[in-house]
Amino acid sequence: MEAGAADLEATRRCAAFLALPVNADLGLKLAWESADHLWRWAGDTATDWNHYSKRTILSGILIPALTLRWFDGREAAEAFVARRIDNVMAFEKWKAGKDFDAPFRKVTDALSRMRYGARA
Repeated sequence: MEAGAADLEATRRCAAFLALPVNADLGLKLAWESADHLWRWAGDTATDWNHYSKRTILSGILIPALTLRWFDGREAAEAFVARRIDNVMAFEKWKAGKDFDAPFRKVTDALSRMRYGARA
């Protein structure tokens, strides 16, 4: 965010260019790559679905945080990032207490009983 703040006019023009519909794919690719670099810098080595979810979440934070930094200042951007991190952590805490595989196990158990009969 600080690098983009060094020349706000150039950064705004670049952002406007990337926001054009014909350049949206490039803008999203750059956001994804930025998130990937940040996660790798932080030591992330995930290779499963978690790899993709982390980068998707961070990309969704980076884009509006950069916009806030350019137009509303550093404090607004940092407060936004802090709130989003709190949101993510609250969701992860909620998710940790859930057994999302239970419905699938029930279905596969029922299908197994139908196919192979009752278990002994």
